[in-house]
Amino acid sequence: MTRLAGLLTSAFILLLPLSSASAAMPEAATALFEAKTVAARDTALSTLEVAAPKDPASAYAAGAGEFFTALEILATGLHRHGFESPQSFMLPLMRLPVPDNPNPEPLTYEQFRAILVSFRDRLEKSAATFASVPANADIGMVIDLTHTGIDLNEDGTIAPDESMAAIIASLSRGGITSDAAVPTLAFRFDRADGYWLQGYAEFLMAQADFWLAHDFRSTFDGSFHMLFPRAKLPLQDILVPPAGDMGSSIFSSEWRIADFISMVHLVNWPVAEPERRQAARRHLLEMIRLSREDWKAIRAETDNDREWLPGPQQKGENPLTGLEVGEEQVQAWLATLTMAEDLLEGRKLLPHFRVTASTGLGINMKRFFDDPKNFDLVLSITGPAIAPYLESGTILTSDDFDQIQRQFGGGGFLTFALWFN
Repeated sequence: MTRLAGLLTSAFILLLPLSSASAAMPEAATALFEAKTVAARDTALSTLEVAAPKDPASAYAAGAGEFFTALEILATGLHRHGFESPQSFMLPLMRLPVPDNPNPEPLTYEQFRAILVSFRDRLEKSAATFASVPANADIGMVIDLTHTGIDLNEDGTIAPDESMAAIIASLSRGGITSDAAVPTLAFRFDRADGYWLQGYAEFLMAQADFWLAHDFRSTFDGSFHMLFPRAKLPLQDILVPPAGDMGSSIFSSEWRIADFISMVHLVNWPVAEPERRQAARRHLLEMIRLSREDWKAIRAETDNDREWLPGPQQKGENPLTGLEVGEEQVQAWLATLTMAEDLLEGRKLLPHFRVTASTGLGINMKRFFDDPKNFDLVLSITGPAIAPYLESGTILTSDDFDQIQRQFGGGGFLTFALWFN
């Protein structure tokens, strides 16, 4: 299992359980994380949601259940229309290993937006539930991710090859694996990990809201047959090859490469719901706040018991990432959060490779989100589309980035960042 693939997957599929070291775990929480059917899981989740206002343990477990059912909403919506998961980090919302569907339903642009809305709204519910858990709640529960999962193929069951561990292994090795081939992944999750998962809910909401802020119909009509090759999209009949000529990876054949280029070219999106682009910035700022709370809680821990995200005082490798955390990495991460917050608040400006050196101007990212204009990916890279957001001020430099990257050492900044959130 590669570190990067495992981390990318864990960002979307980790389920956080709950109990207290001094109190028994709610029976409904056990039922939730051990459920073998969607019906049993949903019954347990409903019970936890009813108990949540008066019981932090139930609220914590409910927040986790709401998070993974958000992923299930996305996965089953994609499966229904014959989605083919691209093995590309460039499409993070599309990395769930959705099984093949031999009889997909047709998909329209409006239906795809509806899937994103349902996914995003469920994440919002999860984040709100986690936020109701007191900061001093005494939480600790061991969960083996081979026993917890989601229904990927809409058959009403949660099979071994739909477990969280199987999904992680799938993204690492390129296919759904049998449960016997998946290593045991047992962690003891605590209050700090609740901040972690709540932060990831905010991160995913930011992505969904950014898409939904725009009218991306042209991209859908002109390139989404690459992702849904049998869903009756507008160009399917002339651009999708026979089934035998289709590769499983987004870059496995010439037609997929061509459609990926088309997708990039077609990202010229008018603003449809400007408030969603503004909300995306707020979600990212909340993610930063939660990450700080996470590390504050981690560094206050005195135990060292199967930590998902250990502090410097908790020695031992995480079995999923193969990494240890030292004080230098924590300090570098906190500096990264400050840098990101400064950018999102407009206190510092983002450099542009073509513009900054010659003009001394940088991109105000707060204005980019709060004063949304058409988003053109290619013209943002080449320069014209970012002109409205250029201004003078303190600009981050490559030295600022390099200094932080050096502090993360051999593990690499991206690897730690995906794990740390």
